[in-house]
Amino acid sequence: MPITGNRQYQQILTASRAAVSSEIQDLVSDEIALLNILRRKGAIRSFSGPEIRVPLQIGKQTSQWAQGYDILANPPVELFNSAVFSPSAMYTPISFTGQEMRANEGANQIFDVVKATIDAAKVSAKEEMEEALFSDGTGDGGKQIIGLAGAVPTVTNTGTYGGISRAENAIWRTSTFDADTDFPTIGTQVNATTIRPMLGRIMTQRSRGMKAADLFLMSPEHYEAYDAATTAIQRITRKDSLASLGFASMEYVYGGRTAEIVLAGGIGSSMPANTTYGLDTDSLALRYREGLNFDMLFDGEGQMPLNQDAIAQFIAWEGALVMSNPLFNWRFYDSDPAT
Repeated sequence: MPITGNRQYQQILTASRAAVSSEIQDLVSDEIALLNILRRKGAIRSFSGPEIRVPLQIGKQTSQWAQGYDILANPPVELFNSAVFSPSAMYTPISFTGQEMRANEGANQIFDVVKATIDAAKVSAKEEMEEALFSDGTGDGGKQIIGLAGAVPTVTNTGTYGGISRAENAIWRTSTFDADTDFPTIGTQVNATTIRPMLGRIMTQRSRGMKAADLFLMSPEHYEAYDAATTAIQRITRKDSLASLGFASMEYVYGGRTAEIVLAGGIGSSMPANTTYGLDTDSLALRYREGLNFDMLFDGEGQMPLNQDAIAQFIAWEGALVMSNPLFNWRFYDSDPAT
């Protein structure tokens, strides 16, 4: 039996199921710089099962120079293991009261109510996901996904991430740099004079061969300093960059390496102040459970509670942000911007 006898409502609520999923996926990935790049690289993909396992190379063989009758060493080495991430689930409610439905019998009025309610839910889901991507996973009693604050923390040698102890496994640590203490020959503040040599020092230390961070997510303070450090002719953007999609974006060039610089702060942003995340986007992925990638939770029109005159529906997402190699990911921050 249909939840509502109004045929127009039945059609709109049921048809919105498929449309909303793709619309929100596009909204989220188009408006969040990190997810836009991950989607471009095919790193937003589904998973199945109770957990997300990411294969890791945690050790390496030791090469040996030998001559004549030297004994060739072949000690046992644990080369591979897995990081294990537990998926988190987010639900954004959509509801209509019976009173609202009865007061909007006209087709145009009904469509306006449904569209406005779903549009508000889409924005809420996008904002919640953006906040979570900068979180440490402690929100809502630890039910939030572990975002960049947990994946690339300020203190790198404590805690557990992906089921692996950072205290016991140095290979599983990202890097952190404090402008106030780590660049004594350059300065102790991030400004137009110091930001380029500080970033250059970091990139020199946290790169190998062709591998290095390829995305800088900057707070307004760092972005303004970098912008002031460059003249108009030095502010480089690529044709395929995030700037072409409307993001405040520049390209970082140093020592033959390039990275995209994106302003991550703004109204309502959860990006920490005085911070730059240097991210190797090849090592990151957003994994979602098939069928719960901003999909409607209930089939058809939704559900009607037994003790309420209302229709309930939810936009649901389940998954995790995962990392496979912390070596080229780092956080650059200023612990005391005033000094």
